[in-house]
Amino acid sequence: MTSLAGVAIHGAGVAAACCDHLLRRAGLPVCWTNERRTPAPAIMLSDSARALLRDALSRPDLFADRPRIGRRIVAWGGQAPVEMPHAAVMLALDDLAFAPTPLGQPLLPPPFVIRAGPPPEGEAMLRFGQRSAEVGLVSLLMAEDSDACWVEAVADGWLFLTPAGEGIGWLLAVGGSGDRLLGQSRHLRDRIVLERDDVRRFDSSPRMLAAMQGANWLACGSGSIGFDPICGDGTALAVRQGILASAIVVALEEGEDAADLLGHYRAMMTAALRRHLRLCADFYASGGSGPWWRAQQRAIAEGFAACTARLEREAPPRFALEGFRLVRRALAA
Repeated sequence: MTSLAGVAIHGAGVAAACCDHLLRRAGLPVCWTNERRTPAPAIMLSDSARALLRDALSRPDLFADRPRIGRRIVAWGGQAPVEMPHAAVMLALDDLAFAPTPLGQPLLPPPFVIRAGPPPEGEAMLRFGQRSAEVGLVSLLMAEDSDACWVEAVADGWLFLTPAGEGIGWLLAVGGSGDRLLGQSRHLRDRIVLERDDVRRFDSSPRMLAAMQGANWLACGSGSIGFDPICGDGTALAVRQGILASAIVVALEEGEDAADLLGHYRAMMTAALRRHLRLCADFYASGGSGPWWRAQQRAIAEGFAACTARLEREAPPRFALEGFRLVRRALAA
């Protein structure tokens, strides 16, 4: 049996919190350094993602008191808006900024490291496309929008509106500024007023670190792999990464082969991004037909091909998750 000196978690947020809880529950020494991060202004967390997070943190009441989103209204590909049921909660700025477990101590000799924060400067990142995004605060003009999120495709991108309570909300604009894309809107521009005092810009293109793991470390969290916000699965991905990363460390402690385990993690992360790109392909193929939409379709196809090529160089999956533990597939039930 291998005996690890312990696990150092560097970072903040969902993946780090899941790793910290699951590794401590498994009895491993953990030191969590919670680095400063810029939180998202608001997050809509689906009930399925919330259930996964509650299980990983052993907190069945997590976010039970948050405002609920009961409807989703989609105006896509130039079609009339379609309303459908939705099941999610709205989170505030710091809801996912989990604090480190108290009394974490430095570990000597150097432990296994989980990098859950921003990647080191100069670290190679694979990016598939260039999709600029902007998120800003808005005033809601329609009372009926207080429990509904809106998604609208426009000529040069798409808009996503989520309520935040008390007559305000957040508008995500992908492909250009909120002002410009609202000018192309047929539905949302008459329902909101964009406030210009609190606008944040970021790259929303799918991406992942070229190297997801090394001899004594692995990377997880939004700094290691990023999903296009069109799928709304970023938080659930971070939870799944934390679960898998923790299971790999526990398997290392139990004497499983390190190369097999780290190769499994690398392959699973590449496969997750490829599945995401396949989902994105459907959305972007039906969203619009202009130059911006065609450029996104090309970037997604290139990313899917690149992930496929990487997976072809990997061994077939050798492990399976049973609950929060990894077992070799030959032993899996």
